[in-house]
Amino acid sequence: MQNRTVKVIPATSPLISGERGTSAIKRRVAGYARVSTDNDDQFTSYQAQIDYYSIYIKSRPDWEFVKVYTDEGITGTNTKHREGFKSMIKDALDGKIDLIITKSVSRFARNTVDSLTTIRKLKEKKIECFFEKENIWTFDGKGELLITIMSSLAQEESRSISENCTWGQRKRFADGKVCVPYSRFLGYDRGENGGLVVNREEAKTVRLIYSMFLDGKCVHRIADELTSVGIKTPGGKDRWNQRTVRAILTNEKYIGDALLQKSFTVDYLTKKKKMNEGEIPQYYVRDDHEPIIPRDVFELVQQKLKDSKGKSISNAHPFSGKIYCGKCGSVFGSKVWHSTDKYRTIIWQCNGKYSGDGKCQSRHVTEAEIREAFIRELNALLENEIRDTEEIISSEIFDTSPLEAKAEDLSKALDGINEKVQNEIRINASITQDQDEYEKRYNALCDDYEKTKEKLDAVLSEISDLKSRKLKSERFFKELKEIKSPVSEFDEKAFERLVERIVIRDDGIEVVWKE
Repeated sequence: MQNRTVKVIPATSPLISGERGTSAIKRRVAGYARVSTDNDDQFTSYQAQIDYYSIYIKSRPDWEFVKVYTDEGITGTNTKHREGFKSMIKDALDGKIDLIITKSVSRFARNTVDSLTTIRKLKEKKIECFFEKENIWTFDGKGELLITIMSSLAQEESRSISENCTWGQRKRFADGKVCVPYSRFLGYDRGENGGLVVNREEAKTVRLIYSMFLDGKCVHRIADELTSVGIKTPGGKDRWNQRTVRAILTNEKYIGDALLQKSFTVDYLTKKKKMNEGEIPQYYVRDDHEPIIPRDVFELVQQKLKDSKGKSISNAHPFSGKIYCGKCGSVFGSKVWHSTDKYRTIIWQCNGKYSGDGKCQSRHVTEAEIREAFIRELNALLENEIRDTEEIISSEIFDTSPLEAKAEDLSKALDGINEKVQNEIRINASITQDQDEYEKRYNALCDDYEKTKEKLDAVLSEISDLKSRKLKSERFFKELKEIKSPVSEFDEKAFERLVERIVIRDDGIEVVWKE
């Protein structure tokens, strides 16, 4: 057997840890500073970190200062929104940094997975990290173990802080304390006691949105008109969108109420939120602050939104979504004839004309015919002296007092049934009795409760419907009173406010008024 020899080949590019002293090769060094809130009391700590690492890195003769990367007011639970951190890691992986220095493991990341994944990526590219507080160098043999332990502790600290914040927030909700993002909430400012105070100028925009919707404009058109006149969005942007308009139309805070805990944080690490669909309690605070919109107007808007749910009609044109076929019930759409010559005409025809099995044979109409029909029918309405409508509105048609009395009786009946149920439960818990007989009595009471509740819900729904119709009638006749008779020209605003729909029939055009 031959004698083996071993020749040592020295490393040409060793991993150099900063804890082993200086090196002949200058290392390019960057610092990283972060504070997790943007409060004033954190500014000193934030600025101090920047100044400290700038001076510290420049003082070492074997280090070459790159820069101090920073994130201010950003959470450390994940790296998703930490632009300074992401920029630093990119520069390091691009070969611009050899060593990263930061205050502690918790400044680097409070998420163990993010921390270890990032450090391993850097280590593969021969980039070291130094955590000053824990005195950990990542090229050290014990570095990864220590980082795993410290990152886990930092993550647990984040979880504890998150749970404490969540508990505090939910306690405030349970106490009925209302808080909104005032910088992005239209119509209200923060009051001296932290409550909502009406911003008179912004409130005009809120009322305008509700008025435009009740006048027949869809959310898409409202957004376009608000953008065109230069009104700023709640977030201060120039362009409105449908989602923002709909959010304002459905927000109960504009009637002085507040539904608390509409959403909640699912994961403290990702900060992902979801709408509360019954997973945790909600709290409804009534008459918490000064309203901007009357309650009955708000309820009418909710009913109109509910009725239009699922409809994708965009009424950019005043006739869009209002012209219906008297034969098949389809909506009419517009079409331009002779678009390039002097005979150019806009006509409206049934959308069922070229679709479906039957292929609707209804006639088309011109815009001029629709306008003339509206003017003719409006003048006929005015001539019938329907302006004097106070007596009609206050008549028995909209009188809800009998229904309200019935609702009160049903509510008392429910309370009585509930008391009987509780009494049966108490007796069964204290006295031995036939359980079959008990089950029969209990189930009979429960059935009675459900039937009575269904009756109460139906009466309450009828009351709400009557109030809604009365409000629509009041608005309709108010608009009617403002029109000077006779009408000679087509008024687009009057058309939107007064007309529910136009029905095209073979023998004429029917105008259906809103009330």
